[in-house]
Amino acid sequence: MKTFATLSTFSAFGASLLAAGAALLALSAPARAAADLELWRLDCGSVVVKDLSSFSDTFAYAGQSRTLTDSCYVIRHGADYMLWDTGLPAALIGKAPDLTQPLAPSLTVDIPAQLQKIGIKPEQIGIVGISHNHFDHLGQASTFSKATLMIGAGDWQSLHENPLPFGVMPALVQPWMDGKAKVDPVAGDRDVFGDGSVMMLSMPGHTKGETALLVHLPKTGPVLLSGDVVHFEEQIANNGVPPFNIDRAESLASMDRMNRIAQELNARLVVQHDAGDIGKLPAFPASAR
Repeated sequence: MKTFATLSTFSAFGASLLAAGAALLALSAPARAAADLELWRLDCGSVVVKDLSSFSDTFAYAGQSRTLTDSCYVIRHGADYMLWDTGLPAALIGKAPDLTQPLAPSLTVDIPAQLQKIGIKPEQIGIVGISHNHFDHLGQASTFSKATLMIGAGDWQSLHENPLPFGVMPALVQPWMDGKAKVDPVAGDRDVFGDGSVMMLSMPGHTKGETALLVHLPKTGPVLLSGDVVHFEEQIANNGVPPFNIDRAESLASMDRMNRIAQELNARLVVQHDAGDIGKLPAFPASAR
């Protein structure tokens, strides 16, 4: 019995090593030639931050304000389409931002209107990938309720918590909450299409299930979309952590991982809320190939 147990343990350990090895190969491998990849950057709103010090737990940025971008992305993988983040709620269109509030969001155009300009119908979006569960990334998700929702497992769990964590509004993903649409809670890293071309990468800290997205474009090269691992570029250099992050140590570890991946792969790191960073990708309606 002891020998059998030892063999079973060894077998399980070996299987774990093989799985880990496969994940590492997928992370570092470029997309197969058969995968025709294309990426568009969408305008999904902006947020005026009245007091930027609210984004630093070390009292940086005192007296500063800043406008953060709210960018979303469409990835075409052959004939399949993935939407990465869904921005601010469409109900904000036509409303002036309330600059008396600490955070003043605004939106001028919704995602379907932008998709129409590049010949994509909302029903063609098969996957809605969410970097994390805050309202400014889930805002228009329900427009694509026929799609599979891919979200970090920890963030999916947080959508059911009582009380709800900061910035979490379950009503924005009601079709999935009600079981009327397919949800895929992602634990760890995930090879989205199974060929290494698009990888959701676990980057917890900002939220329990925060993820970033790595896209291996054949001509542009690797592009790493940050989610909210950081909100602006200088947070990487100064280890800046917002006080509303779930876990400070995990935040720093994820920032380090994201930066190291970008360096090792010579990837184009795009901080999604940084107005200067999103310009690393072509302006809509142009795409990156």
